Amino acid sequence: MQEIRLGKTEITARQNGFGALPIQRISKEEAVKLLRRAYEGGMRFFDTARAYSDSEEKCGEAFAGFREDIFIATKTMAKTPEEFEKQLDISLKLLRTDYIDLYQFHCVEQCWRPGDGSSMYECMLKAKASGKIRHIGVTAHKIKIAMECVESGLYETLQFPFSYLSSEKDIELVRACEEKDMGFLAMKGMAGGLITHADAAMAFVSQFKNVMPIWGIQKETELEEWLSFMEQTPVMNEELTAFIEQEKKELAGSFCRGCGYCMPCPAGIMINQCARMSLMLRRAPSQAWLTSYWQEEMKKTENCLHCGKCTEKCPYELNTPELLEKNYQDYQQVLAGKVSVSP
Repeated sequence: MQEIRLGKTEITARQNGFGALPIQRISKEEAVKLLRRAYEGGMRFFDTARAYSDSEEKCGEAFAGFREDIFIATKTMAKTPEEFEKQLDISLKLLRTDYIDLYQFHCVEQCWRPGDGSSMYECMLKAKASGKIRHIGVTAHKIKIAMECVESGLYETLQFPFSYLSSEKDIELVRACEEKDMGFLAMKGMAGGLITHADAAMAFVSQFKNVMPIWGIQKETELEEWLSFMEQTPVMNEELTAFIEQEKKELAGSFCRGCGYCMPCPAGIMINQCARMSLMLRRAPSQAWLTSYWQEEMKKTENCLHCGKCTEKCPYELNTPELLEKNYQDYQQVLAGKVSVSP
């Protein structure tokens, strides 16, 4: 396992960061146990966010006693200086620390700059000068905004979706970060659950020496797999290359990653699952998606208002109503027995 240096921050940690979004779905006891096991196994970089409900609180309890041995990254979705200061203080309190190693603007719609009238970047500088944060980062989902943030030279790290399904433009973004000596944190390394082979995902990202993957972890089995790669990292070979090429043919393009930024839906549709149901049926045990519960959820897509709110909020700029309709049609075909899926 290689050491990853996050550009100018000089933060260096073993490749494989812990993505703490999923721990909001498990109990505090389970989360603390998982986080501490990650530390024991060699993980040193932990990424959370104010938006991940109680994730920061769980991290704060887990890290008591060895705060100085790890790097904590968290995020703010604040749009005003007042909200920025409020969220930062809450994060510090919940994380039980007096400083945050990397503080990131979360899922930005613009590149915050000094003098742009918002005072948002000035808030970062003030927090850094006071010692509350040590480094300034940004997370984005849209390639144009991400590249603008990189080219601005204002940020020390960029967090962006990156997996073996990524486009050539995404790879160019990684290279641009390398040229700017800017840390690159790879989120969505498993494409929101559509990638099911961790070894291929790990082998792909390991080709990029400036990329720190942040793996979303919720279960002990998932954690142990990533920890096993700390010692024996999968490498690209002919077999994995052929597998990834086949995966790209099946999955590349306009598909829902399940991030949930489009939610809530005014019509009550569970967009982040219903808009990718046909893929989930092919890539996950299908019976779990064919229960009466999911049939009722899929039927709600008939109530789509075509209001466009989901399309406006989608970080991947997908035509979400069109995806919902297509996935519902495919789902009905499966229920009618006209299309077979794996058991």
